[in-house]
Amino acid sequence: MASEATRQLNHEVRSKYEKLDKFGEGTFAAVFLARNVHTGTKVAIKKLKIAAAGPRDGIDITAMREFKFLRELQHPNVVGLLDVFSSGTSVPAINLVLEYLNSDLEAIIKDRSLVFRASDIKSWMFMLCRGIEYCHRHWCLHRDLKPSNLLVSPSGELKIADFGLARECADPGARMTSQVVTRWYRAPELLLGSRAYSTAVDMWSVGCIFAELMLRTPYLPGETDAAQLTTIFRALGTPSQADWPGHQSLPDYKPFESFPKQNLALLFTAASSESLDFLAQCLRYDPLRRLRSTECLQHAYFRTGPVATPPRQLPRPASSDATEEAKDAAPAPTAPTEAPAPSQKRSLSEEQIAQRKRLAHMVAFS
Repeated sequence: MASEATRQLNHEVRSKYEKLDKFGEGTFAAVFLARNVHTGTKVAIKKLKIAAAGPRDGIDITAMREFKFLRELQHPNVVGLLDVFSSGTSVPAINLVLEYLNSDLEAIIKDRSLVFRASDIKSWMFMLCRGIEYCHRHWCLHRDLKPSNLLVSPSGELKIADFGLARECADPGARMTSQVVTRWYRAPELLLGSRAYSTAVDMWSVGCIFAELMLRTPYLPGETDAAQLTTIFRALGTPSQADWPGHQSLPDYKPFESFPKQNLALLFTAASSESLDFLAQCLRYDPLRRLRSTECLQHAYFRTGPVATPPRQLPRPASSDATEEAKDAAPAPTAPTEAPAPSQKRSLSEEQIAQRKRLAHMVAFS
């Protein structure tokens, strides 16, 4: 039973935030846009339904993982957990107050009106590598890096989000599920059923994201797990025993069609030699030889020109922060001469609907 002091503290935190709009609702959480009533700062509130997972579990494990890691990880390139409070009596809930980030790297990549320079890509990659190096240094294996989980702040800072699949990786002998990471960004050892793996699976995802930034389309899209392996082998060549010692002993290994190694420069024609080397080291088959997060920031790719673009100067979709800042700065509209009928519903454009769905996807649990 909570003490009176605890209830008072919870009330104080809860009263700091005013909900403005609801973005969406999933099985285990509802997502709201809110603001801090003292500062006016916009925030996102993720309301976790305690009873949704049943009386035995109490709260969904992915929600607990995200809460745990966001509470422990504090870094400019990791989404920030600002506050936590409880709400509800008959249906209790835990509310996570998060930074409000209304754009993500996937939306930026897909916006064909934006032109990427080599310095822009380097800036995004530097922030990604800096964030994942911090996570790995603090024994956090993310296990679901992809563009839609890389959020972008109004100031252009890239932040790693969605720690629902994250796992502590302090024990090198721990056995974990191989059914993690979205398929297009999943390392080959996971596709072959490995249950003893390392932070190298995140670095494979980093390589796939780097390739996607350069191509403006997913680099290794497979329809099934088997097709994903074939897609990887077509792009990088079928691994030999020398390329990846011991891979033939993995649980789901079987003889695969032999494909020759490809020259990355033929596909990534505008990439520098340092870019190609960085990509190749992230996409090495052997996890023990794959570039480590502790090494990637010292790679020649980040130590040679061009200089990374400052975050505030990075390209952003016109429908995201720039538009929102302009709306906030614009004078209040004059009152209409004729008020709408009380029962009239506000209509949204297709672009507004798509933006709301994207925002809900960023912070909601599926």
